[in-house]
This record gives sequence, structure tokens and C-alpha cells, in this order.
Amino acid sequence: MDENQYRDTYRSINETRCWFEKSINSRKCHCARMERFNLADREGVRCTNKEAQLRCHRLLEVMREKAMFALQMTRVEGPLPHAKEVKVQLGGMLGLQKTLYPDMADAEEVEDIQQIVSEAVARFGGIEDFPYEQIMQSIVHLQARPRRRDRR
Repeated sequence: MDENQYRDTYRSINETRCWFEKSINSRKCHCARMERFNLADREGVRCTNKEAQLRCHRLLEVMREKAMFALQMTRVEGPLPHAKEVKVQLGGMLGLQKTLYPDMADAEEVEDIQQIVSEAVARFGGIEDFPYEQIMQSIVHLQARPRRRDRR
């Protein structure tokens, strides 16, 4: 299966894609609303709740916008490079989790994206009102996963 055919098939079977799919596939984020599926030799993630999916999409848009300076970028045409997208998704959710639960400041995983987003909306109001100054610190300080060495 070539890459274009894969993407077309992926979009047709995953109408409610999870916007935090990269961080979920890194096994560092979890969500009560996620559902995993396999296509060819790859794993995908869909959201089981359309309203939650739209809210996550909005959150990720705002986090990407706010993270431009933290990522040392001025603008992006198209999607972020993979490593930077993971930094935004995982670092952003770890930062939001840390803001809500200071006792989890050293956590390296996100327990439940939807629970955290729901609690943050209840506490801060709208997604635009989240404490992004604190969230950006987690994005900046997130360490990238070390590269695997070829074992040949």
C-alpha cells in the first residue's frame, strides 16, 4: 500500500480522528474517549465522542499557536514537524495536568486527556482562558525521546 492510498483509507475509516494521536501512540497519554484500531501495519486512534473531539481540536489549535515562540518558530505552513507536534501535544497536556494537580508535577504520563480538559474548562472557563504561561513551560522543558541506535 503506498502512502497516499494509506492516508485516503485512514481518513475514510477514521472520521473522528483523535487530535492527540501522536502523544497517545507514544504511550505517554491516555484518554477515556480513545479507541485504537489497526490499518495495515500501523496503529491509529479515533475519538468516540464528537463533542470531545471538537474540544480537543480547539485546544490543540490554541496550544500550537501559543507554542510558536517556545518552539523557536515564527510561523508554520501546514502541520508541525513530528517531534515538535509531540512536544506540543504531550508537553501541553503534562503542563495542563500539572496546573490542575500540582502533586503530579513530576508525572511523565497523562492519565486521561478528556478528564483533564473537562476539569480545566470547569476551573478556568473557556479553552482560551487556560494558564498558557505555565503550560508553555512544560512544552519547553519536555525532553525528546532519545533516538534508537541501529542494532545491526
